[in-house]
Amino acid sequence: MRIAVASQNFRTVTGHAGRTRRFLVFEAEQGVAPREVDRLDLPKELAMHEFHGSGPHPLDAVQALIVGSAGPGFIRRMAGRGITAVATSETDPVAAVTHLLAGTLPAAPPHDHDCNDHGHPHPHDDEDGGTDPAAVEARR
Repeated sequence: MRIAVASQNFRTVTGHAGRTRRFLVFEAEQGVAPREVDRLDLPKELAMHEFHGSGPHPLDAVQALIVGSAGPGFIRRMAGRGITAVATSETDPVAAVTHLLAGTLPAAPPHDHDCNDHGHPHPHDDEDGGTDPAAVEARR
């Protein structure tokens, strides 16, 4: 199974999944130590907060994504891409992957979506990913 871990510093699990641009990618199976196979360092436009296209995305190559925090919209968007996203309080990427496979991954505290009141709609929290014109208009 291929699992990505959000990690802006390539050392610890990162919060605010939608803004994360760096990911450690592991090949892992239960009972075997996870093996890092790739590192993604995406341009800003491919951070999920910015990426609203329906085309391919580098994260499409993974089956699961571990993050420090994520809102329900992010989790739905990932599910729509065939990726199971889980938020955890675990900060060590290898331990997080190991715990995910064992079914013992500690949950993250409830997501507190704070975008510093920068005054834009948040399509990543909508059921449809923010593309439905009626939904966008209703938020205004």
